[in-house]
Amino acid sequence: MILHQSSFSPNLHHLVDHISLDSKIVKEPSTGNVCAFRLLPSIGIRIAKMAYELTEQKKIGLGLLGFGLSFTFLGVVLFFDRGLLALGNIFWLTGVALLLGFRSTWNLITSKANIKGSASFLLGLFFLFVRWPIVGIILEIYGCLVLFGRFWPSVKAFLYEVPMLGWIIRFLFW
Repeated sequence: MILHQSSFSPNLHHLVDHISLDSKIVKEPSTGNVCAFRLLPSIGIRIAKMAYELTEQKKIGLGLLGFGLSFTFLGVVLFFDRGLLALGNIFWLTGVALLLGFRSTWNLITSKANIKGSASFLLGLFFLFVRWPIVGIILEIYGCLVLFGRFWPSVKAFLYEVPMLGWIIRFLFW
């Protein structure tokens, strides 16, 4: 029996995140979609997960996200330079909005479950602009961890697929 990700019941949804290197990548002949299959013998089903599709907008979003992280890193290394930190935040926020989509980003930031992370991130931006960059960066990092903490399994799976980086991560950490 094959289950697609959209047909999961809530109690099986956590299994989707565990599709890993022992999964089989199969191209479906009728539609051409690429799926990752994993046999779960304990419950007797196979789970199919669609591969993540990168459109041009998402590629631009990933580039802006990379620029944002780079500028933020340079701003921290160069003694918390306000200009670089502000540019990093602008690039990072724009990259997240393009990667997730504007409506999804708005729903993520304004949901009641993420209010602590949103408030912390926005308070960090405020402290950054009123010339308290160390406090601002600490609050922004905490806000990002709270807001995007549930995305780490997806980020880990994506990093495994990057050609050289995936090999290094597997070699060093697993």
